[in-house]
Amino acid sequence: MALVGRRNGRNFGYGRQLSYAGPQALKDMFGGGHYGTVKAHCDRWQAFVKWCRSEQGPGINDARQIDRKVLADYAAYLRDVVRRGDLAVSTAQNRLSSVNRTMAALRGDQYVKLPSPSKALCMQRTGVRQSMPQGQDLDQVKLIADALCRHHQLRAAAIVMLARATGMRLREAILADLPRLSREANDLGRINIQDGTKGGRAGASAPRWIPVDGHVRDALKFARQISPAGSRNLIAPHETYLCLLQQVIRPSRDIMHTHDLKGFHELRAAYACGRYEQITQQRAPINGGHFCRVDRNLDREARRQVSYELGHARIDVIAAYIGGQS
Repeated sequence: MALVGRRNGRNFGYGRQLSYAGPQALKDMFGGGHYGTVKAHCDRWQAFVKWCRSEQGPGINDARQIDRKVLADYAAYLRDVVRRGDLAVSTAQNRLSSVNRTMAALRGDQYVKLPSPSKALCMQRTGVRQSMPQGQDLDQVKLIADALCRHHQLRAAAIVMLARATGMRLREAILADLPRLSREANDLGRINIQDGTKGGRAGASAPRWIPVDGHVRDALKFARQISPAGSRNLIAPHETYLCLLQQVIRPSRDIMHTHDLKGFHELRAAYACGRYEQITQQRAPINGGHFCRVDRNLDREARRQVSYELGHARIDVIAAYIGGQS
């Protein structure tokens, strides 16, 4: 356990510093697992701690002093930041949600929280993409992959290629069963994304078949070539998923940024736009297309298909990738 004092002591026994206590409580709550989730909550908690120590904040360093009024004041502060245009609504909501989760971890109960981050902000996230996805140009993606290879980040290059060619999430690309996918590509002309999927959506109950083209074959071929010996995916037998994130993914992001790619998720959105255009023969809405006004039935069918291929259960989520129905 990460408790360093009595449970009823400063920061509920998790140490003297608020910035330290939150992450330790979260690690306890998640049992040392769910690294990505814990890191996201920790980063947002640190933003809250920074506000607590600022002139606008309450100037506290003990979680026992945090009550609902403190959380409401933080929500009001975030609301002002959003209205100035310095923060997205979704980011503000995520920060409030993470503060709720961290307070629950520290306290061991749900007594001090904001019941609804969106209501606390008096704002709703749109869930509709407002900017064209980066990485739509396949030549640009090849340049990024080449740059990663030059910096000896071959596995990051493979992930970039897989994400753009298949729409896989980062975790899915890392854990993809490459021999199986290659076999399916050769025998069936399509692949079933099952490994590393979100929310337990795997197996026969949740098939996710992706059509295979030359880009998919090239991405799979390259990934198999650089897959560590004795592994079916991009993680070496002696390596952990966390280790790969820290030693490969984190440094590769700087290289991607220099080539105008914010992150791997942009490649997933680029795939979605490409698939929408293949199905409708029209540009995606975020790329200036207005096909949804011409044939709403085909537009909806395309959105349903792209949603399925990305592993989402709801069609409305696709607006975050390709734009809304105007």
